Amino acid sequence: MNPRALIAEDEPLLAEGLKNALALAWPELQVIALAPNGIEALRLAEAERPEVAFLDIRMPGLTGLEVAAELADRLNEGEPVPRIVFVTAYDEYAVKAFELAAVDYLLKPVSAERLAKAVERLKAQLAAPKEDLALLVSKLQRLMGAAPANAGTGPGEATLKIVRAGAGNAVRMIPIGEVCYFQAADKYTSVVTRDAELLIRTPLKELLAQLPQDRFRQIHRGTVVNMAEVAAAVRDDAGRLSLRLKQRKETLPVSRVYADLFRQM
Repeated sequence: MNPRALIAEDEPLLAEGLKNALALAWPELQVIALAPNGIEALRLAEAERPEVAFLDIRMPGLTGLEVAAELADRLNEGEPVPRIVFVTAYDEYAVKAFELAAVDYLLKPVSAERLAKAVERLKAQLAAPKEDLALLVSKLQRLMGAAPANAGTGPGEATLKIVRAGAGNAVRMIPIGEVCYFQAADKYTSVVTRDAELLIRTPLKELLAQLPQDRFRQIHRGTVVNMAEVAAAVRDDAGRLSLRLKQRKETLPVSRVYADLFRQM
C-alpha cells in the first residue's frame, strides 16, 4: 500500500503548496487531509492513523509540538507510530533543537531540494522496522526540553511573584508559592491553591514563560504543577503516570513526554 500523509498548516496557500510539492517529489504518497489547525490535526491523526504527518509548529488551537505530544500520549504500546516532519519558520537556534532530537524538519519557505531530502529520509524510515512509541516519546522529550518556546525562567529570573485572580467582586492576590497548579480552561487559566480554584485571563503558555523552572514544571499540555506540592508519582495498571498532591484530593495525569521528570520518585 502507498503511504498516507496528513498536512497540518493554518495557511491554506502554504498547505496547498506543500501538497503540490509532495506530489512532484513523492508521487506515491497519498495526502489524505489538510488540517487547518492543531485540534483538527490531532483529530485526523488519531482517526486516520497516517504513516506520515507534516506538522506546522505554530497553529491555532495546538502547536505542532503539542499535537505530536498529545498523539504520543494517546497511542498504546504496539500501535503504529507516524513519522513526523515539523514545518517551521523558526530561527537557527530553534532549528538546532530539532537536530538534537533527531526529528526531521522543513524550513519555510520549503525548497524543492530540502523537501527531496526529507522524502528520501521518510522512505528509508518507512522501509526499516517500525519506529516504536518509546523512541517517538524520547525524541519529543529531547525536542520539548530544548525548544526555546517551551522554556520558563531560571531560578532567579522569575517575573511573576503574585497572581491576581478575580474572586466575586474582589481581586485576590495569591503569592506564587501558594499555587498548587495551573490548568488551561478554554480561554482562561485555572489557578488552583490548597483551598480555592480561581480563573485568570492569562493563557497558560504565556504564564509558563513567567514561572521559575526550579519550582513549576509542565506535566501535560494543559497543566503546570508546583513541584513543592507533589506528594507522590504513581502508575496505574496500564502504566499511566499521575501525581498525588499534598493538599488536594485530585490527581493530575502526566503526559508520556514529561514522565521522565518523575522517574526517581
